[in-house]
Amino acid sequence: MTHELDIALVSDQIAMDYLQPAFRARFPQARLHRIDTEVQELDALDRIDTVVCWSPPPGLLARMPRLRLVQSVGAGTDHITRDASLPDVPVRRIVDPDMADGMNAYVAWAVVHGQRHMGAYLESQRRAAWEEAPIEPPGQHRVGIAGLGVLGQSVARALLAIGYRVRGWSRSPKDANELPAGIEAFHGDAGRAEFLSGCDTLVCLLPLTDDTRGILNAGLFAQLPRGARLVNVGRGAHLVQDDLLAALQSGQLASAVLDAFVEEPLPQGHPFWRHPRITVTPHIATRTRPEAIARQTHDNLARL
Repeated sequence: MTHELDIALVSDQIAMDYLQPAFRARFPQARLHRIDTEVQELDALDRIDTVVCWSPPPGLLARMPRLRLVQSVGAGTDHITRDASLPDVPVRRIVDPDMADGMNAYVAWAVVHGQRHMGAYLESQRRAAWEEAPIEPPGQHRVGIAGLGVLGQSVARALLAIGYRVRGWSRSPKDANELPAGIEAFHGDAGRAEFLSGCDTLVCLLPLTDDTRGILNAGLFAQLPRGARLVNVGRGAHLVQDDLLAALQSGQLASAVLDAFVEEPLPQGHPFWRHPRITVTPHIATRTRPEAIARQTHDNLARL
C-alpha cells in the first residue's frame, strides 16, 4: 500500500514539519509533501492521494484529482468541511484518549489561574510585593461548560474531582445516566439563560456550527454574573472579539483565557497580546502525538 502513496501535510495556519518523522516511520516508501505556512509544493497536486491536515486552504483539496482520504490531525473536522468545494472523499477525525487528559489539565489550569488570582500574583512578584488576594474555596466557585461532548464531560469530571461546582450546557439533551455524577445539566435555548446565570467561569468546548459561530458575544456575556471569567478552548470563530474587549472594559467579565483564534497565528499587533486581563496561548490546550496521527491515518487508509 505505502509504495504508491503521496501524502500531503497541509495547513494554512501552522507548519506541519512536526509530523514528518512519524509519517516517514509509518510510511517508509511514501512520498511526503508539505503545503503549509512555510512550504508550498503546489506542483504535486495531481499526485496527492492522502491529505493530513489542519485548516486546509479553501479550494485546495478540490484540485487533487487522486485524493482518496482527508485526515484531520484533531478531533474536529469543521476546519475541513467548511470548504464548499470539498470533494466527495472520506473525511476522518482523530480518536485519541490522551487528548482528553491534555484538555483536562489545560482547563483545570485556566480555571485555577483565574479563580485563585494567579495573574495578580505574577504581577506582584514582578514588583517584589507580598500581596494576598481573597481565597475562595473551589466549592464556592461555579464552572459552566458549554459543550458536553467527550471532551466536555471529561473536563467536567476533572473539575468535579478538584472540588468545583460544575454545570454544563448542550444544544440537545444528554442522557443523565451518561453524564458525570454531580454535574448540573441544561440544554437548548430554553435552558441557556439559567445555565449562564450560574457560571463564575464559563468554559467553551462547543463544536463550531452555524448555530454556535459568534455565540460568545455581548448578549451572552450580559447573562453571566458580573465579574465572570471566560475560557475559550473551542474555536476562534465562537468569539466576537470586540464584544469581549468591551465586556472586559466594562467589568462584566473579569478575565479571559484564549487558546483558539479566528486568525492563527494571532497577528503581532492584535490587542489581545497586550491586554492585561487576557491570557493568550497558541492553540496548545491539547495535542495528539504525531505517532498516533500517523497510525490512525494508516488504519483509515487500510479500511478504504
